[in-house]
Amino acid sequence: MIHITLALIGIILGGLGLYAGLTARKRAVQAFEECAEMMRRQLQVTSGAGDNRAVRDVAIVHYDALKESSAGLSFSVAMLNALGDGIVLTSINGRTEARTYARVIQGGRSQQVLSPEEDHVVRAARLGRGPAIRLDERLDVRVNGQPSSPS
Repeated sequence: MIHITLALIGIILGGLGLYAGLTARKRAVQAFEECAEMMRRQLQVTSGAGDNRAVRDVAIVHYDALKESSAGLSFSVAMLNALGDGIVLTSINGRTEARTYARVIQGGRSQQVLSPEEDHVVRAARLGRGPAIRLDERLDVRVNGQPSSPS
């Protein structure tokens, strides 16, 4: 009886390990594809005569940051140049007050911790998905305007 119980526990743990491994692989593939897409976009700019200082990538996402408001009044907007340098502006809006934050982005990253919404909008801008995006929108890498097939 103990051997059967141990065998079942082993099978369950093995299944959980397989699931964790496949999930980690999927996330790694997505990160690799995003990196490759950003590099491709960067090469397009550096091979041409474009101005690397000009704002090129813009994305904005509206969302409900506070429970008291459900009208999607809060937003984050990323404005980046071809090198991934720029800013992300976030406005948290409630019924009685609003707060606005600005964060510097260098090379697609911030020295400060970004909120999930800010991170999403920066990634969307870097991948050329703007200007208007949704938080629930997956940022799959696109090849010639079509989503690439996930591995």
